[in-house]
Amino acid sequence: MSLEKGLASKYIYITFVIAAYWIISILTVFVNKALLSSKAVNLDAPLFVTWFQCIVSTVICIILRKLSQWFPGYIEIADGSPFKKDVLKKVLPLSLLFTGMIATNNLCLKYVGVAFYYIGRSLTTVFNVVFTYILLGQKTSFKCIMCCAVIVSGFWLGVDQEHVAGSLSILGTFFGVLGSLSLSLYSIRLKQTLPAVNNDIWLLSYYNNVYSIIIFIPLMIISGEPTIVYNYEKLGYPLFWGAMTIGGVFGFAIGYFTALQIKVTSPLTHNVSGTAKACAQTVLATYWFNEEKSFLWWISNIIVLTASAFYARIRQLDLSKEYKMERQQLKV
Repeated sequence: MSLEKGLASKYIYITFVIAAYWIISILTVFVNKALLSSKAVNLDAPLFVTWFQCIVSTVICIILRKLSQWFPGYIEIADGSPFKKDVLKKVLPLSLLFTGMIATNNLCLKYVGVAFYYIGRSLTTVFNVVFTYILLGQKTSFKCIMCCAVIVSGFWLGVDQEHVAGSLSILGTFFGVLGSLSLSLYSIRLKQTLPAVNNDIWLLSYYNNVYSIIIFIPLMIISGEPTIVYNYEKLGYPLFWGAMTIGGVFGFAIGYFTALQIKVTSPLTHNVSGTAKACAQTVLATYWFNEEKSFLWWISNIIVLTASAFYARIRQLDLSKEYKMERQQLKV
């Protein structure tokens, strides 16, 4: 009975984590969409919104680090300074990619609808295959390449249907492709940078957000956003800053629950969960914003979602075979 209770508790916990990931992830997208392009907020300063979210994430990291010092054993956050020369040299290249990634993601979301957001950023897998080969010299199986080809076809069909419906944002799609590209490069660089911070994801998150706060300042100045923010009529409204803070908290929370979901399940389960979540998010967005989509538009989503899920599964099987071969070679 105790074993059955233990398994039941484990499955309940896993279910809770997956549900929390879905809820936080979907809410993060909807909250950011409201901050970036809703008439209620009406602030044309996407870089400023992203910059403030980095500040909120940094403050949360600092608070968690202090709590880990006060309550050791309950919260474990490593101590570290982002202003050390060796840390700056090793982490800054990754932080540049991190800044580009979150900036282009939010810029994409500003110009496209939530329903199209997943399709707009669906080329990450394709870029992963391309850059893994170019930068690391690692080849991908033919089946995975075919999945990538199907993803590209689904992406183009989705773009075409947005164009037919008259709702295509070329700028938003462009930022979506850039977001996919930067996320791919970030993922590759992440594996190379983690050993420099003792594989501590939260310490790296702290460094990334601190550096991003600094990197965003010249970008905001070049884009003229300080003037826009200074003349913003709701700048003194507590409700506005409350909404901005909530957006920052959600941004930090999605990073935590993403890592937690991978930890309690597996990378494959995380990919499948993320794909299913994207499907639910798309359906919810069309209902919430009262959008009518064509049959081919829905087909494009199904193509991308299915091909992404197949890619994750095939890649997992390929890695499993490689691991078994390495084990056999070691035994010999």
